Amino acid sequence: MSKTIVHVNQHNIKFNSKNGDIRPVFTVKQKNKNRYAKKVIIKGPSELVYRPDNPLSCGAKCWIETDAEVECIDEMTYSEAQALGKSI
Repeated sequence: MSKTIVHVNQHNIKFNSKNGDIRPVFTVKQKNKNRYAKKVIIKGPSELVYRPDNPLSCGAKCWIETDAEVECIDEMTYSEAQALGKSI
């Protein structure tokens, strides 16, 4: 299994604070696929990484890396996540 990266989406945290608890705040990056969830369970060893001088392409400076299985709770696509709260 390839390395999985989990990070917190600060934009969705700000959106949720302003509009209510709606959008998932965790992004799970696996290979070329991103998954979005409100809860993430890492089923094995993992490492916390802080790299302010070399952030991820999305801008994240702090994240979790793991080779373990990752379970996403309340998972949705990017489009589904962005559509939440538009009517609020």
